[in-house]
Amino acid sequence: MNDAFTKMFQQMMESSQEMVRAFNPALENLQVKGFDQFFPTMSKDMMEMWFGKTFNREGLDAKTRLLVTIAALTVLGAQAEPQLKLAVRHALEAGATQREIAEVIWQMSMFGGLPAMQKALEIAQTVFAEVEEKDA
Repeated sequence: MNDAFTKMFQQMMESSQEMVRAFNPALENLQVKGFDQFFPTMSKDMMEMWFGKTFNREGLDAKTRLLVTIAALTVLGAQAEPQLKLAVRHALEAGATQREIAEVIWQMSMFGGLPAMQKALEIAQTVFAEVEEKDA
């Protein structure tokens, strides 16, 4: 890796760490050793989208971004179950209430259909139960 790439990668990783802390404070000390080995051939634009400018723009707070993500994953249906679980967990960490998450999922029934909404609610309820059990 050349010096310019290393510097750019370091800046993007620092920026992404800020976003990770906003999404889920528990991930504040996430270690990404070896991550740089995956990216030497990836385009600069793609890396900036994931780790820099695009997702770290001003405008939406972490809670809102995660609620929007939950909406999109709900519409995708059962194919996004692991991602939906993670988004629900992160949304709770970012300050979303169970009711807000459920409302977002219900709203998506018009776009993804009732089966997608029902599956997403089941997934969210599973996460809510896991979080409540952990906190008990």
